[in-house]
Amino acid sequence: MFKILLLQGANLNHLGKREPAVYGSTTVDELNATLHRHAEEKGYELDIFYTNVEGEAINRIYRAADGGVNGLVMNPAGFTYAGYALKDCVKGAGMPYVEVHISHIFKRRIESVLSDAAEGVITGFGVYGYLLALEAMLHLLNERANAPESVGGVIEHARDSRDT
Repeated sequence: MFKILLLQGANLNHLGKREPAVYGSTTVDELNATLHRHAEEKGYELDIFYTNVEGEAINRIYRAADGGVNGLVMNPAGFTYAGYALKDCVKGAGMPYVEVHISHIFKRRIESVLSDAAEGVITGFGVYGYLLALEAMLHLLNERANAPESVGGVIEHARDSRDT
């Protein structure tokens, strides 16, 4: 069973209350319930962590990496603009990372300093983007789990098979 950490960055603990015209009216509890249902239906473990402190986010990612978590989905939110230390952590943790944003950050002329560390970025689909991001992560994890360990190993195996 895959383990995925969903990290919710600065200000997302006020989802549904803060700027509903931009971020929608879905509350934290409603979103969490939807995402946990998705995890149960798809058969993976989901840990959701909210923080307004970049250092806490960094510590949680490293704990996840050390604890066998397979992938990171994150909405960096308020860390989007200047989260360079968070970006270094994401790169150093060694887990695949999918970035998600509720609003369409490119239309809003917002550049994410973390996006080049991501396998992909999902933006502008509201809270539905979280389901898209989790599906993308599951796809990445399944793809990696089913990939041969090395091309050399595959070639060697093919040569050995011909010799018999």
